[in-house]
Amino acid sequence: MEDRSIDREWKKGSAELLLLSLLEAMPRHGYEISKLIEQRSEGALRFHAASLYPLLYRLEKRGWIQGRWVEKGSQRRRRYYKLTALGRKILASQRQGWQVFVEAINRVAGVENA
Repeated sequence: MEDRSIDREWKKGSAELLLLSLLEAMPRHGYEISKLIEQRSEGALRFHAASLYPLLYRLEKRGWIQGRWVEKGSQRRRRYYKLTALGRKILASQRQGWQVFVEAINRVAGVENA
């Protein structure tokens, strides 16, 4: 099995959690979100526009995030997304579920925290 396919599947399973987590502190636009994911993961994770924006649209349609267009000076307009009250509840639930999942995987795989 190829490493890239494994990474792709892991990313799919954690994408919502990553996006909601980054929107928890403040509204952000898509490009900023993708750069933060890349920086904070030290390059291990990358979200390209082709996968990031459809996910943002789905989260917005579900009511977990809310987007609005913002124009600043000579910059082109950008859509900023913020977490909604429902999104905060979903994020808390996903964090708890992720913690349980990671602990279970660690037990099965024999991985210990250093």
